Amino acid sequence: MIAIHTSKDAFGERWIRYCEEKKIPFKVVNCYSTDIVSQLENCEALMWHHSHMHSKDILFAKQLLYSIELSGKIVFPDFKTCWHFDDKVGQKYLFESLNIPLVNSYVFYDKNSALDWIKATSFPKVFKLRGGAGSSNVKLVNSIEQAKSLVNKAFGSGFSQNDAIGGLKERWRKYRLGMTSFLTVIKGFIRFVYPTKFALVAGKERGYVYFQDFIANNNSDIRVIVIHKKAFAIKRMVRVNDFRASGSGNILYDKQLFDENTIKLAFEIAAKLDGQSVALDFVYDNGVPNIVEVSYGFVQRVYDSCVGYWDSEMTWHEGKFDPCEWMVDLVVDKIKAKELVKQSL
Repeated sequence: MIAIHTSKDAFGERWIRYCEEKKIPFKVVNCYSTDIVSQLENCEALMWHHSHMHSKDILFAKQLLYSIELSGKIVFPDFKTCWHFDDKVGQKYLFESLNIPLVNSYVFYDKNSALDWIKATSFPKVFKLRGGAGSSNVKLVNSIEQAKSLVNKAFGSGFSQNDAIGGLKERWRKYRLGMTSFLTVIKGFIRFVYPTKFALVAGKERGYVYFQDFIANNNSDIRVIVIHKKAFAIKRMVRVNDFRASGSGNILYDKQLFDENTIKLAFEIAAKLDGQSVALDFVYDNGVPNIVEVSYGFVQRVYDSCVGYWDSEMTWHEGKFDPCEWMVDLVVDKIKAKELVKQSL
């Protein structure tokens, strides 16, 4: 039996629907409950689409999943899939260790080292906090003076996860494009007084500073997601008069937009990472794909418009699909494999 935790805007509802359609035994559990471990006693697996934007999830989701996995049960996402989730610094070390092509990234844990590097490097550079999605807390740094200001703040007052100014600008941009309501803009003003629960729980980011090289001449990025030996992709166009693509809302899906060598590379990287769900963001440096960052989760409705997917043999499968179903298939396959091992002993 598979235990499934579900919440708003998560994979859980689709997992449940698929289990009902395929008559896969499951039960709904509450991972926020203090007795969650006992709730799992008669289950072989736990599936929880936890989010880096939910204040409760960031407190304990990884710790719970790792504990359940160590007990011998199957979990989604497992340790290899999500230990580096929403941690760009961790991803830097991971990709460098595995010789995976990452956009050159730099992290410093003391102010003087960062300032010395600033004096010797070239600009522009991209400043990021280690966490965040949709291009939040991502800034283009064009000068030494701007970089110094960020370093001073990183080793001083720190950065709030609640970027009220940036958030309001993004809400206004989407409102002007007809992508959101004016109520959302009003909520952006409220964030100046009342930050999100996530920002309050996460606290301020300080004690480190993280930069990446700026790769020019990219009007988009490519996201490739690999799940259960299948891959699909979207092309995200950058915002007008901006360099950021993630969260822009301007997305293209045509198969002809994607270089098959990039898809092959995504399969290779997913195999190296040994992840259950690997969402890779690529930009191109003189035609060569480099990773910006990786995630395990995504907003599922964005990908409902994908026109097909590739299998690991690079065969194209035209038509609609639901990657959330592949996640359940993956877990079911692992349960069956585990049972076969038991029978052989």
